[in-house]
Amino acid sequence: MAAQENAINTSTPASDLSPALRAFAAHADEALARALPPVEQPPARLHQAMHYAVTGGGKRMRPLLVYATGTAFGASLARLDAAAVAVEIIHAYSLVHDDLPAMDDDALRRGRPTCHIAFGEAMAILAGDALQALAFEILTDAGLNGIDAATRLEMLRVLAGACGSHGMAGGQAFDLSAVGQRLSVEELERMHVHKTGALIRASVRLGALAAGCTDAGTLDALERYAHCAGLAFQIRDDILDIEGNPAQIGKTPGKDAAQSKPTYPAIIGLQASTRHLAELTAQALQSIAPLGESARDLRDLARFIAERES
Repeated sequence: MAAQENAINTSTPASDLSPALRAFAAHADEALARALPPVEQPPARLHQAMHYAVTGGGKRMRPLLVYATGTAFGASLARLDAAAVAVEIIHAYSLVHDDLPAMDDDALRRGRPTCHIAFGEAMAILAGDALQALAFEILTDAGLNGIDAATRLEMLRVLAGACGSHGMAGGQAFDLSAVGQRLSVEELERMHVHKTGALIRASVRLGALAAGCTDAGTLDALERYAHCAGLAFQIRDDILDIEGNPAQIGKTPGKDAAQSKPTYPAIIGLQASTRHLAELTAQALQSIAPLGESARDLRDLARFIAERES
């Protein structure tokens, strides 16, 4: 019980980011704007769709994880920018494709029409494809971060693994096959470890790699933190789909239930989901406790994930 209380106890107001994390988010927005191709450059319609997908708001959770991890080991924001931008662009591409009629068929994202509603289905598919390619192009560019070639190669491997059949694409495949099915908690967790968790774990690992962290024990602790934070993020999403304010969450509430999609509240109930969220947050905090004060931003992020309102 004490662990659960500690997980939610924070000086940062629920659903609010600390000043340091808000500064990271603002920096991420600037870095993303620099990385995207100019909207007036041909093919202009494609570039407009790419900008629409990336710059239309969002929590910037994955760049925040990159920055919070990397700065914990003394890296500058400039050194971390390529990794932060790459993971957010991958996330944006995944949302564009997830929203398509053949996938989740969503018309609303971040309080606006989804990319395929605004630009048409074909252009949305192309925008997602182009964003995925851009992310890897950015990560390979030594001029953007000054990171040695061997480390950049490992960072590419980490990000590619988070995107493929053992990552987001595999998680989406599990999700599509699970609609209308009664999953066990273990099956649901497997789905989210892939679909949501893979890119969150990659964000933390990329931040550590960019900062030059090579200690196996520290990397394992960060992996445990990211695993717990990723699952906590999904559980909070599931809870918000039931309790969230449409104006705050920026998407259609109740859609998971309407589509008979498996969620934590549907399988274990709302109260048990809330308890599990607290347990995971406590475990995430415990994993990084040995890092001390340098992990302050990672701790604030874990608490924000548990308490956010959107």
